[in-house]
Amino acid sequence: MIRFQELSRCLAVSSVLLLAACGGDPVPPGTLNTMNSMINQDSVAPTVAPDKATFAFEQFTGIPGNAGDDLARAIAQSARSQNINLVRRVGAPSTYRVQGYLSAVGDKYTTTVFYVFDIMDNNGNRLHRIQGQEQSEGGSGDPWASVGNDSLKRVGARAVAAISAWVNSG
Repeated sequence: MIRFQELSRCLAVSSVLLLAACGGDPVPPGTLNTMNSMINQDSVAPTVAPDKATFAFEQFTGIPGNAGDDLARAIAQSARSQNINLVRRVGAPSTYRVQGYLSAVGDKYTTTVFYVFDIMDNNGNRLHRIQGQEQSEGGSGDPWASVGNDSLKRVGARAVAAISAWVNSG
């Protein structure tokens, strides 16, 4: 018999992957087994030198506006410390676009945020995928209400660290 928590986590992972699949390329085989890994092995090498590359984050999918704003601030702060050049104006030209898909599921004990960030070229081709999960304390009702700023900072820091590793891998 499947426990409720395991079932709800499975549904959250499926939701994130379904949302990510809507963004273009299908979800790579074995993604469910690699949800805890930060960097997917299916990746195209960056084509621009790290110091010349710019990244524009698109509007996040699946996260409420206030939490999305907190995550955006966490990403900006981490990007500064990692020397990742962000483009902050909507529609401004950039080397790469980053689309984030997030989902939260929880119970009274824990809440888990599942995330996928796709790095795309300006033609919409996915070049690299970052995925993972972050846990925080549980609660009742909306799982996003249990996701604290510290958890969002960790998601942002992990995403930027993975972007830095990718852009410096070429």
